[in-house]
Amino acid sequence: MSQFFGPTIRQTGDPSVMAITFDDGPNPAVTPGLLDLLDRYNARATFFLIGAHVRAVPSLAAEIAARGHSIGNHTQTHPALTFLPSHRLDSELALCDDAIESATGKKPRWMRPPYGFRSPLLERVIRARGCQRVVTWSAMAWDWKPQPAAPVIRRLRRAHGGDIVVLHDGDHRMLGGDRHHTVAALAEWLPRWRDAGIRFVGLDELHAEPAAA
Repeated sequence: MSQFFGPTIRQTGDPSVMAITFDDGPNPAVTPGLLDLLDRYNARATFFLIGAHVRAVPSLAAEIAARGHSIGNHTQTHPALTFLPSHRLDSELALCDDAIESATGKKPRWMRPPYGFRSPLLERVIRARGCQRVVTWSAMAWDWKPQPAAPVIRRLRRAHGGDIVVLHDGDHRMLGGDRHHTVAALAEWLPRWRDAGIRFVGLDELHAEPAAA
């Protein structure tokens, strides 16, 4: 993806490391089972959460953080950001930040634009807020609507060490969307990737904050 509208993190920079990311949660129908699956393989991931969903199930957002995963801002309501004015961009980020911080005690360092759509205004808004970096992806599985697990498993063949992989544990249109195909596909690939020597890290680990002097 282009860096035209500002700096973007889209790969890990290390072929032995994969960053698995999830969009559109938290989702009480899917996220708890997904967390158990990730624990089984000692995999840390990054969850880009929608503020409105966090407000609906704050305890689930807190559970994601408590299990050692990174959390990012995926806006309050999941609009396409391309044509939003600056004040709407700032509001979408601020409301989501507030929801996440209230639930987890920590403001997110990362944000992902819904649909991957950016605008020339987004970088300026983020710089003014002074606390986040934009993250997209280098591998995807087109898993954002209900489907059998088989095609998602097939698409994940393209994912390798060094990738930031985008998947979906939630549905931006509703709480409780069906994403069991995503969990099934991960259950197939996590042991394969692990046996290939790939480590799974969250963005907080991949881009650790400098230690205080």
